Amino acid sequence: MKLQTQNLLTLDELTKHELLQLIELGIKLKRYSKDGKNFYELKNKTMAMIFQKPSTRTRVSFELSMLQLGGHAINLSHRDLQLSLGESIEDTAKTLSIYVDVIMARVYEHKQIELLANNSSVPVINGLSNTFHPCQILADFMTIKEHKDDLNNIKIAWIGDCTNVCNSLIYGCSKLGINMSISSPQGYEPNPDVIHESRKHISIEIDDNPSHMIDKADVVMTDTFVSIHDIKNQDKRIQKFLPKFRINSSLMKKANKNAIFLHCLPAKRGYEVTDSVINGTQSVVWHEVENRLHMQKALLLSLFDI
Repeated sequence: MKLQTQNLLTLDELTKHELLQLIELGIKLKRYSKDGKNFYELKNKTMAMIFQKPSTRTRVSFELSMLQLGGHAINLSHRDLQLSLGESIEDTAKTLSIYVDVIMARVYEHKQIELLANNSSVPVINGLSNTFHPCQILADFMTIKEHKDDLNNIKIAWIGDCTNVCNSLIYGCSKLGINMSISSPQGYEPNPDVIHESRKHISIEIDDNPSHMIDKADVVMTDTFVSIHDIKNQDKRIQKFLPKFRINSSLMKKANKNAIFLHCLPAKRGYEVTDSVINGTQSVVWHEVENRLHMQKALLLSLFDI
């Protein structure tokens, strides 16, 4: 399957068919991996990985994806590049395009990934920006598909800070026709443009009462609301979010009995989620982590039409 888009920046670039095909390919690749089957379709392909921000799951899953598919990944921190000395993103994109076959970047500002994509002649993947995290949501949908089988007629509840993960989730749900409920404090709602576009296709309820929004949910999701990169606002955020938006066992009981819990990680346990939930029987967090690897492979193969 060849994606119509050259770049994956938000998740809105994908059609419903492409999104479903990527999920199925990820599941197939996972099964092949468990069976010990190896594929080397990306032999002689090289990925440049640019990291302005620290990374565990994104870096390891992409690097291993290239390795296990026969390719190679070059890890480049911001300090490794002339970007740190003032070279423009435009010139960096044009330079890397000469050497590599695909670029993955994890950046602070989304406009930086857009500049990178607009000036690159090879595919560019958003490994995370302040506004979107499409690769995480691809893995999340794969995880939901594995545990719910049918993506039709399910409800997803997002509780807490409406982060970059939430924005990409909304785009993904709008493609798949999945209705959402979102509960966050006032001032911490999703990107208004994302909501406006997505409400043309699905129902999105937004309320600051978590108990109402999680009611009858099949999937419950959250993200950290106290970032290590935003120390100066930590006290303000704790006052806004705690204890009301913490997902604990009592709140999870308001979702459907067979509801599953997802968290993109890293988690600040005791803040957005308690140990009893993230370690509990409804948590599929570690399946979610594993699926990052298989979905990165599916994405790379589809960008290269292999």
